[in-house]
This record gives sequence, structure tokens and C-alpha cells, in this order.
Amino acid sequence: MPKMRYQQAVRLAMTEEMERDPNVFVCGEEVGQYQGTYRVTEGMLDKFGAKRVVDTPISEIGIAGLATGAAMAGLRPVAEFMTWSFALEAMDQLVNHAAKITYMSGGRIKCPVVFRGPAGVGTQLSAQHSQSMESWYAHAPGFKVVMPYSPQDAKGLLKTAIRDDSPVIFMEHAGLYGIQDEVSDDPDFCVPFGQAIVRREGKDCSLISYSRGVQMCLKAAETLSKDGIECEVIDLRTLVPLDMDTVVKSVNKTHRAVVAQEEWKNVSIGSEIAARIYEQAFDAMDAPIERVAGADVPMPYAKNLERAAIPTDTDVVAAVKRTLA
Repeated sequence: MPKMRYQQAVRLAMTEEMERDPNVFVCGEEVGQYQGTYRVTEGMLDKFGAKRVVDTPISEIGIAGLATGAAMAGLRPVAEFMTWSFALEAMDQLVNHAAKITYMSGGRIKCPVVFRGPAGVGTQLSAQHSQSMESWYAHAPGFKVVMPYSPQDAKGLLKTAIRDDSPVIFMEHAGLYGIQDEVSDDPDFCVPFGQAIVRREGKDCSLISYSRGVQMCLKAAETLSKDGIECEVIDLRTLVPLDMDTVVKSVNKTHRAVVAQEEWKNVSIGSEIAARIYEQAFDAMDAPIERVAGADVPMPYAKNLERAAIPTDTDVVAAVKRTLA
């Protein structure tokens, strides 16, 4: 399989699906002539033309409305937000329309739309541009929420999202765009929703995360292995649907768990996973569940303060050692 960067894998997924299905099109700010803020849509305007790679005005509510309406009419739009923090402008269109129209129409109207773009914290983008907001969308019934870690999964999950008849929130961590890995060049390669993957086998503690948090956990597991502590690292891949079977199976083996995320700890994905572990595997636990999360503050701009607000593999190592105390 060829090696490629994360954003190249995302582009390949969109390209293959647009070649396969003429109803698929891309829209968003600067996706065409500028070729995308992170160059994700580079070359797509030349390949598919302006009717299928649509530069929109600077209006997130307009992008969401255009994509939702097109999906209701039978097309399969892939709408890009320049950053998921900007999508707050479109929350009414997203939550009250895209997520609900199938339910409100009694199943008569499908809404096969993918909303995608860079998410996550870091890179000195400050309080209004550097936020992890996945729990907002996972909280709203009607959405499927996808947060891939690897380039391979970024391609396979995006193809599944484009083919899905439900609205999909697809969040790509900007800090992962540059990582490289092998990616399948099979145009039929898809990764199913709701199937977590064990990235590293272990027996002493389960590390549960998604997106860039998986990278953090893998580094922590490598550090801990030098002290004879073997951690199992689980990449959730999708938050809705959430694969608790894989999580519970791991916890039943290790009897300890650390849930790691970059978003705020208060009312978060980590809170939900911890609650479900207690509901489904309480008798297997030998220690309280530890949560590693971002500080409950608006993201600072100053680099030293930003570092203090973002969790690291060192925080995961400390959390594991607390569970083993």
C-alpha cells in the first residue's frame, strides 16, 4: 500500500467517491481556487470543475444550509468548515435541521450529508479557533460522529460517511494532517462505523481515546513499557456509534482504565465513556477510572500557557500510575 499524509488520504477518499457517484460534490470556503486552507482539496477543482467543487461565501450557516438542502434533494454533499470552531455559526442548521429532518419527516426524507473539516486544539490558534467540540455533536440525536486517528482510517471512514444516508460529523485533527502511513488504494476500501480498534495489546491498564489522543496514549504506553507496565490502547474511531463492546472486553482483561481526550473534562466524551464502563463493567474494576483531559479554560494564545492547557502523554503516564498505586 502507498504511504501518504493524513490530508492526502482525506482527499483520496473524496476523489474516489466523486468518481464513483456523480451525486457527490464538495462545497465550502476556499475549497476550489485556493485548494483548501490545509490543501485538502488541492487539484480537485481542475479535476471535477466548479459545479462539483463549489466555492461558497464566508458563511457557515450558508454552507450548512446549502449542503443540508442538497442532501434532502438527493445529492451527497461533502461540506467543509474551515475549522469546526466556525461551525458554531451554523448550529441551528446543523442541529435543528440536518440532524432532525429524517425523524421529523417520518423517514421519508434522507439527509446524506458529510460535514468535515479540521478540529482539535493547539498550534497557537487561541480561544476562538482552538477547541475540541465533539461532545456537542455526539449529544445531538441524529448525527454520526467520526474522529479518525490514522491516515488509513481517515480514508476508509470518510468513504463510509459519504455513502451513509445519515448526516455525519467528520472531524479531522489539524495536528494529524502531516502524519504519514500506509493507505489502501482500493477504491472499495471502507472502514465500518462503530468498530473500535486495539492499537496496542496490554494486560495492566486500558487506555481509551480517539483522534490525536490515540497518539498521546501510544507514546504513554511506550514509556510505561520500560517500567514493565503493559497498557492496551483502544482507538474508538467513531464516537457515535460508540463501540463499548471492545472497551468492556479490554477492561475485563486489564481491570483498570484511563480515558484520554483533548477536549474539556466537564460534560465530555470521557465522562460518558467512564459512566458506561461503570454501568457495564463495574465488577471488573480494581481501581477508579482516571480521566485525562484539557484544562477547563478558554485556550490561551501564549505558547507556554497553551502547553499547560493541553494534556500530554506525561499526563497519561501519571494517570496510569495512579490506577496502579
